[in-house]
Amino acid sequence: MLSPEETLKKLEYYCAYQERCHQEVAQKLWHMGVPKQEHDAMIARLIERDFLNETRFAVQFSGGKFRTKKWGKERIESALKARGISRWNIQHALGQIEENEYQTVFEQLFDRLFAKYQALPSHELQKKKIHDALRYRGWEADRIYSALRELPLK
Repeated sequence: MLSPEETLKKLEYYCAYQERCHQEVAQKLWHMGVPKQEHDAMIARLIERDFLNETRFAVQFSGGKFRTKKWGKERIESALKARGISRWNIQHALGQIEENEYQTVFEQLFDRLFAKYQALPSHELQKKKIHDALRYRGWEADRIYSALRELPLK
């Protein structure tokens, strides 16, 4: 088994490689076989040394999922909640996404889905497929319905 200092060095490398949340670090400690009573002390030391920062993680995570996977705010929020991120940090992270960029990405995604499903036999089926794809990615229902209302009829 590793000494506490060796364990801390491994965790510092783990956190320096990519932003991590407290839950991921706790899981890593468990996999390393560190006793549960030492987890809080290790996490506290990582926070003190600025290797672990929940706010920074939430901002990086939300920006990454939005820009690379084109996730909407609802899916990002859900994923952050599942990682035990605080309400304040979730709201702060979502607030970092520019509304103009958010709307532009939505429109591009909507247009791509419209082109993909344009050949479907019925207008209703086409709308359902677009709606389902956007909801799966976590886009807001009112934003989707507003865009669907503007679709031209076949």
